Amino acid sequence: MNAAAQRLHAATPPGRDRAVDALRACAILGVVLGHWLVTALVVPAGPRPALRTASPLQYLPGLAPVSWMFQTLAVFFLVGGHVATRGHLSARARGIGYPRWLRARLSRLFRPAAAVLVLWTVAASALLLTGADPGTVRTLVKLALSPMWFLLVHAALTAATPLLTRLNPLWPLAVVLHVDLVRFGLGGPDWLGWLNLPAGWLVPFTLGAAWTRGELEGRRAGRVLLAGGAAATAALVAWAGYPASMVGVPGAPVSNLNPPTLAAVTFGLAQCGLALLLRERLERAMRRPPAWAAVVLVNLSAMTIFLWHQTALMATTATGLLAGRLPGLHSVPDGPGWVVARLAWLPVFALALTVCWAAFHGYERAGGRRPPRVVRVRRPDAARVTPPKVGA
Repeated sequence: MNAAAQRLHAATPPGRDRAVDALRACAILGVVLGHWLVTALVVPAGPRPALRTASPLQYLPGLAPVSWMFQTLAVFFLVGGHVATRGHLSARARGIGYPRWLRARLSRLFRPAAAVLVLWTVAASALLLTGADPGTVRTLVKLALSPMWFLLVHAALTAATPLLTRLNPLWPLAVVLHVDLVRFGLGGPDWLGWLNLPAGWLVPFTLGAAWTRGELEGRRAGRVLLAGGAAATAALVAWAGYPASMVGVPGAPVSNLNPPTLAAVTFGLAQCGLALLLRERLERAMRRPPAWAAVVLVNLSAMTIFLWHQTALMATTATGLLAGRLPGLHSVPDGPGWVVARLAWLPVFALALTVCWAAFHGYERAGGRRPPRVVRVRRPDAARVTPPKVGA
């Protein structure tokens, strides 16, 4: 394995910005671990097993900082905006039309999604036909397909990349601010919050475009985003009544994530600032062949990992029922004992995800035969002189 890592390290183009790949991998793995830690499928006592969702954040609010560590979607949208903008500029410089560029980008998202949809359509139908509890089936399908919202938003922002390359992030931030002001301050309707679904994630996406333009170079931009975003988030939680958890909590009157609130967006700004500050350290760390090989593996299967990690959790939970109601898997997440037991289950979830990866990662490849084309991301200062020659 060390020899393979060395070969991969040597074959990587010198101009590739490895920190970008590392940030994407960290964002994906953060979401996966976060879901595995805060999502519980509880089996209430009774003769017929019926799953319902719960969260340790319901019973242990002191665990809210866990959501700060693993709610990393803003970093993914930051990298997504950066790479999409670079790819579009590169395609245009090489004479590749917008339809062809967009088709290539979206196919990498929707090929693996189609496999998830087909499998769960068949599985849900089979469960209902065999007499499974409809509430349980609804819970399973909702969890399995919940990552799809990310794909739809990401696809929409990617498609709008030519229009967003010059958009100042302050504009979508202002939309989020005014929506929350009307919704929470003036008693507006709850449905108004869904305007923040595109606007909230547009903020880090357009920050990624600004990064491509070279406007976030130097450590000053990272410090401003980190300090300003953290201060604004703390103020919103302490004095404006926003939840401390940056993920949804079952039964809570307000979720910071579904749809995104101003607190989630300002928290995302802090995360983006931290990501920019860590770039140099990540770049140095990625010069180590084993670390770089791990990042490449995650990036080549990013959508497979993201789309199947909830299925891996549910498969483990369902299989575990054969042995009875197990702590940390089927029990109510109401104490430290559950947390310890859930940590012990993480390797089992990872093994189940590996099985899903082995079965379905081919859908993330072009035509299921070859891995995606390697993306060469050059430094933003080089982009000011000439556009990159290889698209994203």
